[in-house]
Amino acid sequence: MPAERLYYDDPFRLTFTARVTGRREVEGRPAVTLDQTAFYPTSGGQPHDVGTLAGVPVIEVQEEEGEVLHLLEREVAGDAVAGQVDRERRFDHMQQHTGQHILSQAALELVDARTVGFHLSAEYSTVDLNRIISPADAARIEERANAVVFEDRPVIARFVTPEELARLPMRKPPVVHENVRVVEVEGFDWSACGGTHCTRTGQIGLVRVVHTERMGGDTRLTFLCGWRALRDARWKHEALEQVGAALTAGLPQVPAAVARLQAAEQEARKALERAQKQLLHYEAAELHAQGEQVGPARVVRAVFTGRTLDELKVLAREIAALPGGVALLGLREEDARLCFARAEGLPYDMGTLVREAVALLGGRGGGRPAEAQGGGPEVGRLEEALEAAAARLQR
Repeated sequence: MPAERLYYDDPFRLTFTARVTGRREVEGRPAVTLDQTAFYPTSGGQPHDVGTLAGVPVIEVQEEEGEVLHLLEREVAGDAVAGQVDRERRFDHMQQHTGQHILSQAALELVDARTVGFHLSAEYSTVDLNRIISPADAARIEERANAVVFEDRPVIARFVTPEELARLPMRKPPVVHENVRVVEVEGFDWSACGGTHCTRTGQIGLVRVVHTERMGGDTRLTFLCGWRALRDARWKHEALEQVGAALTAGLPQVPAAVARLQAAEQEARKALERAQKQLLHYEAAELHAQGEQVGPARVVRAVFTGRTLDELKVLAREIAALPGGVALLGLREEDARLCFARAEGLPYDMGTLVREAVALLGGRGGGRPAEAQGGGPEVGRLEEALEAAAARLQR
């Protein structure tokens, strides 16, 4: 005989007594079935309740072939047990799940978007809508949902007959036609659901859509209701106050202050890039002056550490921009990196030269005749690779 599910009639019922009707092991843990229970099992996108049976922690509640399985931390003694459902988790799930019903109906009413998925986690909830909606549409849906909350409408959950079901304007047709439980937000939404819900919309508290994300042709709304929405608003306000204090700006002025800071940072970055490029220009001229004359070429051979590959490329190009300039540059990192470049008009093929040199490094490389890069793991042979490239130029 399946357990009587007390949460169907009263979602606020958290205590009960019951008789143990079965014992088994599930996933390596003791589990019991009862003749009646207030514990909600995971189903319909809503997670299970937690609490205690005879003082023993209930760590998971599952539904299996119409039975409710209470997975326990340890065996419970006796055939009669007292149950206690965790109030905070139960009410949180009631707020989120009822809020989802209202959001789903608001989306259908305002933008003809049907809900095709729902997920309730410990931190946030999501609904997936079957069309792309804009941020402006999401804001309208959020406002409509909150209007229904503020109206404090009754929320009625009841089992209906097939005849009654046929007369109801269901948001989504149920997959079964017998023992159908309908959750009605009075005059607004009718949905088949076995979950735990608030009994009035005012109990949901604030409904906040905090993120929208495109999922192929669908849109996922991430939302928070009630206490979750309050905690989210609190930490965001505290964070904004900290940013405002750091920028010596009032909260309404924070976006403009951040924009000014970003503009200043961007300008400073550009100025730094110009200065770095100028320094590389001077460094290239100095290295070029110290380079080895090989026929028409002025060959610069050098190994660096603590620089970026982009810097090395710029330095090689600056050297190649000077008369007869040939840059054979190496960078010692976790791997060895090579960057070769030559001036226009010289007969050398830097792509071929790099490929020959990286063979000594156990790696790969290539590029154009005027500029090429490569690298390999044999860092200890970096100088040898550059020497081989210089010798190749002399031949």
